[in-house]
Amino acid sequence: MSAKLVQKLDRVVIRFAGDSGDGMQLTGDRFTSQTALLGNDLSTLPNFPAEIRAPQGTLPGVSSFQLHFADHNVLTPGDAPDVLVAMNPAALKANLRDLPRGAAIIVNTDEFTKRNLSKVGYAESPLDDGSLTSYDVHPVALTSIAVEALASFTDLTRKEKERAKNMFALGLLSWLYTRPMDGTEAFLKAKFADKPEILEANLAALRAGFNYGETTEDFAVAYEVAPATMPAGTYRNVTGNVALSLGLVAAAHRAHLPLFLGSYPITPASDILHTLAGLKRYGVATMQAEDEIAGVGAALGASFGGALGVTTTSGPGLALKAETIGLAVSLELPLVVCDIQRGGPSTGLPTKTEQADLLQALFGRNGESPVAVVAPATPADCFDIAVEAVRIATTYRTPVIVLSDGYLANGSEPWRLPRTAELPDIAVEFATEPNAVDDKGAPTFHPYLRDPETLARPWAIPGTPGLEHRVGGIEKADVTGNISYDPDNHDHMTRLRQAKIDGIADTIGALEVDDPTGDADVLVLGWGSTYGPIAAGVRLARATGARVAQAHLRHLNPFPANTGEVLRSYQRVIVPEMNLGQLAMLLRAKYLVDIESHTSVRGLPFQAGELADAIAAAVASVSDVPLKEAAK
Repeated sequence: MSAKLVQKLDRVVIRFAGDSGDGMQLTGDRFTSQTALLGNDLSTLPNFPAEIRAPQGTLPGVSSFQLHFADHNVLTPGDAPDVLVAMNPAALKANLRDLPRGAAIIVNTDEFTKRNLSKVGYAESPLDDGSLTSYDVHPVALTSIAVEALASFTDLTRKEKERAKNMFALGLLSWLYTRPMDGTEAFLKAKFADKPEILEANLAALRAGFNYGETTEDFAVAYEVAPATMPAGTYRNVTGNVALSLGLVAAAHRAHLPLFLGSYPITPASDILHTLAGLKRYGVATMQAEDEIAGVGAALGASFGGALGVTTTSGPGLALKAETIGLAVSLELPLVVCDIQRGGPSTGLPTKTEQADLLQALFGRNGESPVAVVAPATPADCFDIAVEAVRIATTYRTPVIVLSDGYLANGSEPWRLPRTAELPDIAVEFATEPNAVDDKGAPTFHPYLRDPETLARPWAIPGTPGLEHRVGGIEKADVTGNISYDPDNHDHMTRLRQAKIDGIADTIGALEVDDPTGDADVLVLGWGSTYGPIAAGVRLARATGARVAQAHLRHLNPFPANTGEVLRSYQRVIVPEMNLGQLAMLLRAKYLVDIESHTSVRGLPFQAGELADAIAAAVASVSDVPLKEAAK
């Protein structure tokens, strides 16, 4: 390190922003990895355009990556950046409204040409017109300095040298926040092992950025954020999609089943297919199908054949899979459907997050077609929810829909690797011999003879001698599985399938409430990815003295058995959702409790400050009369 002053901070929020071809996602990812190696707790928010290549230098083409890291527990990627790295005028204009006064802006002056300014509606450069006086602006000619640093690389064109400006920016920020660069250097050496000149150019640009921070007079202070205190263990940084993939593999091993993924690529679920395709040595088979229907059909076929069938998709694909999911309900076979939600309807906002598929997951099929629905709370929790989904699917012989979303899928956080002994034992027992006798006393197999505790039917692998049975979408006769059009049998089977899903509540535990004072009148209840913003909002509200409780649903069908009791224990219940109030509507209908719905469908996660304000307003409006007195 240099002799410059080093100032200690407890937290920092940095946003890298530039054109979609500027490498902002890679820069943010490498800075995140460096931060994770230092032991900081962190949370990230990648934000990129839906277009494969929007017009260069325009507002629709802006890509950004936000990172919040701290010496304490981090719950969200941060409401507002402390530092913005803007690679061009479009990046500055698109993100300026999110910056608080006094925030630092590191801006690439080389890109503030008249042409680039006009593309985003600037008549005059904001670097010259005084409009940025409220911010701590650091103009740096990132592109030209990077090119100058690579002057000795005579075989590279100027355009190739300009591409290294993101590595120069990464080196500068690494110096500014005392991040080690060893991991990034190792990453570059692996990535460009067969392109030695490109490798050396990137390394040179990275080191030049670091050295620039040390030598320039524009940055008089470097910053240091101490490691966070975390439970002992081995950690890695993980995104939600990677955690979900690893959870599926771990659960398949605990169930002693081969894992089969039938999938059609769709944003933001495609990373699960990419990740699992690289894990073939762990008993994983993947098939990139020609469409969504083929993907789920292949997965259900794999389950019929004795494997763990999984399919992945987003909202539009879930609609296409509906008929086959209904078939899985009728066949009563395990199937895990991972819906990584995005903004809708139709194609909607492919790269933005939303929670609007809840009602589709619960009711988006013809007939009475109940399935289990679960949702992870954080990127790391995607691992645990995958294991839970497999447990439910294999134990109860039912489809399970996992409702993750783009925020969790692409966001990352430190994850403590679990020990094998910490994972549940979900070993599956297949039917191996006849379980009944026919009218003549001969052994036979009844495919719908149910387990008295779970109501699950036997799982018989095709080809097992004596266990031949009929499958298909037409209604089955109870016990025998024969085709049946009998009205009473259909009523009976419909109620049995529903009772099987309802019975899952006996094994998922109670809804836990965080109520430190024990006398809160307001409960904030969330589901899925709203956990972090809600917890951060509750933390802010409690810091002002507000008495507020928090609870979070990971099981959405069925709800935990005590959900109604919890809801009726508070005068006010607030349910924040990234939809127009779907969970709130379900809770009102099921438990007849007034629910205050707080919604947002902006394609972005909630901000902690926004939720803290809503909580404060609710607390202030609650009567001083205790709940028990009011109920008399």
